[in-house]
Amino acid sequence: MRLEAAPDEGVAARAVSPERIAAELASVSYIADQSLATVIFLALRLGKPVLLEGAPGVGKTEAAKAIAQILGRDLVRLQCYEGIDAAQALYEWNYQRQLLAIRQAGEKDVDIYDDRFLIARPLLKVLKAPQDSVLVVDEIDRADHEFEALLLEFLSDFQISIPERGTLCATSRPVVVLTSNRTRDLAEALRRRCVYHYIEYPDAAREAAIIMLQAGDVAEATARAVARAVRDIRARPLAKPPGIAEAIEWANAATVLEKGGSPWPEAFRRAIGMLVKDEEDLATLGPELGDIVEAALS
Repeated sequence: MRLEAAPDEGVAARAVSPERIAAELASVSYIADQSLATVIFLALRLGKPVLLEGAPGVGKTEAAKAIAQILGRDLVRLQCYEGIDAAQALYEWNYQRQLLAIRQAGEKDVDIYDDRFLIARPLLKVLKAPQDSVLVVDEIDRADHEFEALLLEFLSDFQISIPERGTLCATSRPVVVLTSNRTRDLAEALRRRCVYHYIEYPDAAREAAIIMLQAGDVAEATARAVARAVRDIRARPLAKPPGIAEAIEWANAATVLEKGGSPWPEAFRRAIGMLVKDEEDLATLGPELGDIVEAALS
């Protein structure tokens, strides 16, 4: 009989309330609204994975990093891509070392499925030491449905079945965050195993606060102007709307140019390559960029 993985007492102690979670995230420069803080609180308290969906650049991976920081743990990142399989995500055997061990053993018996021949990939690493790390499965929507199926056992019971070894179970529930850019629909079986949240782009006031926290030497007025301009730019029909990270980079770059002698409207226009990183989007914005900047600065 399999023993149920117990909740991590250290995690439960930190998950006192959504307000406490929001405050701790803010202490590591991540501003979470009430709904996101509540989802993280419930996931930590109940020992369930978190599924964060949203457009690229809204702060999904940054949320996982912030969770790892407030828990004092390492972040183990599994970046998904088309064709990813168990060997990259779960484990694989070191065949060369196995063959070498067989040759060296001669007629003696050798256990080629000993731990020393097992290469732990991100999921197995977290399973073996669940209290030391936070796992982020990044851009799960880039993987295929077959890979999602591989994750179900891990997300349900925090265990991995290795045919040559049997079932390995976590001693406590690991903290797991999955992110998705919604390039395709995820399986219902995966969604059911997670606490779900969709992260929207922040409003101008919250984005300005984020810029102030994350940017190096940006004045409050500049952060507010950037947030207003970015809000207007995202409303345009762009192929790649800028994320929060690009907004921070734009604010930093414009500040550097302004300190170098460029007046504000010109500094924003010259630094636009830090915000918009698609040729067609730049062409679309070109005729309107001056008006957008002027309106944001007024």
